[in-house]
Amino acid sequence: MSSAPRRLSRPVYEGLPWVYLLGGLGALICSYFQSSQALSLALGLPGLLALLAGVVVLLRRRGYRRLRAQYDAPEALDEAAAAMGSPGHAGPASTAPQSDA
Repeated sequence: MSSAPRRLSRPVYEGLPWVYLLGGLGALICSYFQSSQALSLALGLPGLLALLAGVVVLLRRRGYRRLRAQYDAPEALDEAAAAMGSPGHAGPASTAPQSDA
């Protein structure tokens, strides 16, 4: 008997980074108002980690979706490659400021 992998529902999956962000922010705020240094640290560190995790998950999802959209539309890859070769594009080789002497 093979069991199918369990997945989160789409609303839960999409809301998870925001739960991390809000939970982390809430923990940091509670940490700020604690009089005990140990309790403040016990709330602050996990809060900071949760906040960081939420930002990382949001950025990773955005990058993945952007990359997937480019592969779903191959002409977008051609346009991006053409834009990188255009004279107005400042690529990595031309990062130094140029003077008009």
